Amino acid sequence: MNEQFSHTALTLQGHKKLIYTAFSKHHFYYRMFISRFVLEKGYVPLNPFMLFDYFLLDTLDRDLVRDANNSIVLRADEVWVFGPISNGVLAEIILAKSHAKPISFFKIQKPHSLHPIMPGETEMEDEVQSYHHLITESHA
Repeated sequence: MNEQFSHTALTLQGHKKLIYTAFSKHHFYYRMFISRFVLEKGYVPLNPFMLFDYFLLDTLDRDLVRDANNSIVLRADEVWVFGPISNGVLAEIILAKSHAKPISFFKIQKPHSLHPIMPGETEMEDEVQSYHHLITESHA
């Protein structure tokens, strides 16, 4: 018997842009809202905190997760940055810029509101405050 398999998933396009979502560990609790926001915009979120939780609960060397994140940044179509920029997020922005990836920035407003902002409006966490110029320069 050669029956035809049918499922709704087989009728969907599956050609949406992949969006790497970059945000500080200080906004970890927004991970699901950020993924939802990207999905509602019609794209596929590649959310590192949804993929690896927080460094896989520190059960392995953090550089393994950082390298995995870099691989995802390089495969993504765009990078979207949410909230204040940390040192890890800045590294992801620099990597994305060096590969000419489009980058968008969003402000997180409580309780669960995300709003687009210009690069010059971004906030920096204390340890990277002096690197704000890297966000607004066209090439890092």
